Amino acid sequence: MALQAIAFYVLATVTILAGLSVVLARNPVHSVLFLITAFFSAAGLFVLIGAEFLAMLLIVVYVGAVAVLFLFVVMMLDVDFAQLREGFARYLPIGGLVAGVLTIEMIMVAVNVAANGAAAKNATPQASLPDVTNAETIGRVLYTDYVYFFQAAGLVLLVAMIGAIVLTLRHKPHIKRQNIAAQVARTPATGMKIVDIKPGEGIAE
Repeated sequence: MALQAIAFYVLATVTILAGLSVVLARNPVHSVLFLITAFFSAAGLFVLIGAEFLAMLLIVVYVGAVAVLFLFVVMMLDVDFAQLREGFARYLPIGGLVAGVLTIEMIMVAVNVAANGAAAKNATPQASLPDVTNAETIGRVLYTDYVYFFQAAGLVLLVAMIGAIVLTLRHKPHIKRQNIAAQVARTPATGMKIVDIKPGEGIAE
């Protein structure tokens, strides 16, 4: 029990510090790296409370997809972050108001949980089988009772991905594109040109 408590406090501290570093870091790449650290620590907290499925989703979806996508976008795009920070002071009062409302709501939830006991006290969770993890139990429910809904969602995402590619893939005449068929069909006669260069004359286009 003591080891679990130590792990909780360590992961919670790392999560809070990483979350603050996301906002306070000047370098956007460092902010994304701190965000990934916060996600990993939060996944560890989920594992401690027995929610392995949520921890897996946090790692696979947020760290493996969203955070990495943010990192590549920030590193590859030429964004003028100095210009983006110019309006920080203008939106500071609204951001402070939203942060204050969220803080009050979190305090109310914490007080309610402390007064009434656990958050799931009045809930009736589905009893899991012995020697079966939460992830396996959720998988049995999702991929047996709702398998067709998952397939429909996958088809919708596939159509959305194809639509995004079709909308963004525009052939412009002034852009050089790779022609795989022409490269494969190259021969020494079409791919090389032998030029007889005389001494002192050089090559003229």
